[in-house]
Amino acid sequence: MSVQTQATGSFTFTGWEEHPVAGAQEGPGLARACVTNAFTGVIEAAATSCAYSIAYVTGKTGVFTGYELISGSVAGREGTFAVEERGAFGDDGSVRCTFEVVPGSGTGGLAGLSGTGGFTAHHGEPAVPYTFAYVLG
Repeated sequence: MSVQTQATGSFTFTGWEEHPVAGAQEGPGLARACVTNAFTGVIEAAATSCAYSIAYVTGKTGVFTGYELISGSVAGREGTFAVEERGAFGDDGSVRCTFEVVPGSGTGGLAGLSGTGGFTAHHGEPAVPYTFAYVLG
């Protein structure tokens, strides 16, 4: 029987490259972003790879969806896995996001990994706390 573990950690943005696709700078508009993050805590990863699609409602508000590939470890077990992310950002500079491990994406010691998590980021914070509820297969 697998037991779900509730854990926390933090991450920092180490790279952000955004490209407009369509629309006005003030919104509505579409953009793509490639992002690199560094995770600490239950997830340890020096440099992840993210690909986001962003729909701006205004110049400062909108929603996004994307995928993040994480190579590193979870609770000391090494491997790679992908998460699907969905979120929204608002006028107050906050970003809210939930994520779920892509089923079957775990490799190495993370084969069979499943889980969900989330975070709320505030503009200007050096590190973003996250939560992660997971089961190691």
